[in-house]
Amino acid sequence: MLKMLPLSPWGKIATFVSTGLLGGLVVACSWSGPNASPTQEIASKVREAFSGDRAKETVAFLDQHVRWPGNEGFDASIGHVATELAKAGFVLEEEASETDRLTYRIESYPMSRPAWQPLDARLQIVGDSTALLEFASNRNMLATNSFSTKEGGVSGIVVDAGDGSDQAFEGLNVKGKIVLVEGQLSRAFQLAVVEKGALGILAYALPDYLKPDINQHSIQFRSIAADEKAASWGISLSKGALNRLREAMSKGEVRVEVETQVKWIPEAVELTVIADVKGSQVPDERFVFSAHVQEPGANDNASGVGAQLEMARVASALVLSGEIDPKRSISFIWGDEIRSTNRYVTQDSARAKGILWGMSLDMVGEDTEKTGGTFLIEKMPDPSAIWTRGEEKHTEWGGSPLTKDDMTPHYFNDLVLNRALEQAATNGWVVKTNPFEGGSDHVPFLRSNIPGLLLWHFTDQFYHTDRDRIEMVSANELKNVGVTALVTALGLTTADGEMAQSFIQEVGKAAEKRLRTEYELSVLAINSGGDPVVEEDILSTWNSWYEAALTSTTDIEVGGPKDETLAAIDAAKKSLNDVFLTLELSKN
Repeated sequence: MLKMLPLSPWGKIATFVSTGLLGGLVVACSWSGPNASPTQEIASKVREAFSGDRAKETVAFLDQHVRWPGNEGFDASIGHVATELAKAGFVLEEEASETDRLTYRIESYPMSRPAWQPLDARLQIVGDSTALLEFASNRNMLATNSFSTKEGGVSGIVVDAGDGSDQAFEGLNVKGKIVLVEGQLSRAFQLAVVEKGALGILAYALPDYLKPDINQHSIQFRSIAADEKAASWGISLSKGALNRLREAMSKGEVRVEVETQVKWIPEAVELTVIADVKGSQVPDERFVFSAHVQEPGANDNASGVGAQLEMARVASALVLSGEIDPKRSISFIWGDEIRSTNRYVTQDSARAKGILWGMSLDMVGEDTEKTGGTFLIEKMPDPSAIWTRGEEKHTEWGGSPLTKDDMTPHYFNDLVLNRALEQAATNGWVVKTNPFEGGSDHVPFLRSNIPGLLLWHFTDQFYHTDRDRIEMVSANELKNVGVTALVTALGLTTADGEMAQSFIQEVGKAAEKRLRTEYELSVLAINSGGDPVVEEDILSTWNSWYEAALTSTTDIEVGGPKDETLAAIDAAKKSLNDVFLTLELSKN
């Protein structure tokens, strides 16, 4: 689902191979011409300084820990980020002087309940010599908020509750027994344990895209309500464990032993690290990055933490050396997914007014050959989220169709895509996009009317499973994503009139290309019996979206748009309108 790189008026693409109308693979592309890419010089400096291996070292550190807010693994990860920021030249905010441009702080927020930390777990069929599951090799087996069993564990007869629905539990006696469901663990826990007195829950529910028949030992992490009265537990099963258990049950009554050990941390606090590169001219205007620390995976999301930390280190090195001087500020957030970013954009209204762009780094280090996940830029809501057609498609994560009222016209989509393609030109990196779906740290930006994008990978066959370990992470992929993200921020925080005008030309050409592509799709649809009125609406909506996106480019130039920049916007909008007027579906 790759939008092809637009032909630029300031240079031409020497080589670009793609498939389909709107998507495909970047096989090779290169920038040339007198001005080349507007961020070519910045990209060269970032690329030289950025170490994918160093980013991966951070991923490896976090991958040691099951990270949930307030627990020891989460706090150790926050501490690691802070330590590395200090090594990179960032000064603790409370010790910084007025002249320090690189600062960081650790924010602390009291938690309403104790933090949860898993320590050990074991599931075994009574009479079998080998365990069905053990925490050492299946650390996602124990549902978040599970309690410890008594010393030595508990045992109980297994009762099959089918899909775990309300209907499946009707007339079923589960009191004092252990319940097996092939369905949602959290709902079954409420029905069986909280309401009917079961000892605990065993649950299997893996979507097909995780290839459970192949990945027999994969377990996705799940959670249950932290019910202190029930003080019970839930265990998620792998396909292999489920098969063994069902085979045993086919021969008669089965009793299993369960032992769980967890640690509850009272008076826990939720920590967030925020680092700032202070802009030299308009520091109150800023580009904000966010990478969440919680969750137990390497790609999700230790990879985002590692890439972003290396981005901060490179930004520090370039600023301290004087090679790059951001006129606006760049901020980095490491914390709890959505919650930390939402606080940042809502708790200080004056600060929020200056946030011009937000970007989430989530699952950005995939070794694509191993995971199957493709690098994606999840776009701000554009008409492809209303009419998903051609080579556009949603991921298996899924997206609900949006309406025209949900649209957020902006240049950010195309500007970031072109920075990714600029990086891809150096190594054949595969770059694709997907319509807006939500679910990560870009959402708080958008809810606050701040342009926000997500850089990620999907579909990952190890998504949210305990196979998401460091061996699934690629240093090269971390570098590709990190360079793309940082070059975008440095371009927008240093943009003079010439760079702003180049960005405007990029967006204008992307808009024209999109209109022509949508026109071709509409012609095909009408020729196949489609409603011309609907097709006219699609084309008109795209035209209006891009006209507004071009209008939004007035904020690119630091200090505000000069006459030449305003003229470039007008020229791009006129050119777009000229193209739109030539695309009359009524002639076909």
